[in-house]
Amino acid sequence: MTNEEYIKAIDMRTSRRTYKAKPLDKKILEVLKNMVDAVNEASGLEFQLVEDGTPAFKIFSGRFSYIAVCGEDSEKARVKSGYWGETIVLQCVYHGLGTCWVSGTYDENKVYEAIDLPKKHRLYAVIVVGYVKDRLSTKEKLMYNATHKNNKPYQKMFEVCDKKLPPYYEYAMKLVEKAPSATNRRPVHFRYEDDVIKGYVDEPYSDKSLDFGIAQLHFQLGAAAKGVKGEWDMNGRFCTENAKVIKFPESEQNEEEKTQEDNENE
Repeated sequence: MTNEEYIKAIDMRTSRRTYKAKPLDKKILEVLKNMVDAVNEASGLEFQLVEDGTPAFKIFSGRFSYIAVCGEDSEKARVKSGYWGETIVLQCVYHGLGTCWVSGTYDENKVYEAIDLPKKHRLYAVIVVGYVKDRLSTKEKLMYNATHKNNKPYQKMFEVCDKKLPPYYEYAMKLVEKAPSATNRRPVHFRYEDDVIKGYVDEPYSDKSLDFGIAQLHFQLGAAAKGVKGEWDMNGRFCTENAKVIKFPESEQNEEEKTQEDNENE
């Protein structure tokens, strides 16, 4: 998918909990399996596709599959899981499927029974995928209204902003506003100082780090749409191509030596 298509999917996406009675077609399941394999290869994570996801859920209706979002038991893997998992969500949404990020409101034992998880890896969340109707069900409307009563604008996500954001970062932050997070809490804190964006969550060893990874992807897509390419480092800093240049500062000694050399050459 192109950057433009991903952004279109961000505008299309909403969490779906009511699915059609029809299970996913085998061809679509094969595409999902290929997506999972591609993500695992690129990221080192351990996502797994479960074709029949209904046994692990009581609050969802219809037939659906899910992707078990798994990785090493580390903070780094948590953030990466959110980032890469959202790439799958947006691809599914763009192609007309319903999705929902879920953490905690499923039978975890049922999920563990359905997957083969390596040692020292853990389950962080699941991504439900299935066919949906165009319109939200009554239950979905109620859930949406309950979780979107107090939407947090991006300005309130900043702890520090030493000057007005440039237009490209404003646009990127507007896409962060649309990033899914548990109960729509938007837990990521941002700082903008000396022309650099940084982010963090106050409980890094939790599912809030998944939310951070999702927000990172939305921000990166928005910045790229405005011509600013960059990526997030492990310190939560958005590094543009210019910011990656490593350069030693001129020391006073170097300046003196340079002056002496200039004098000698005269």
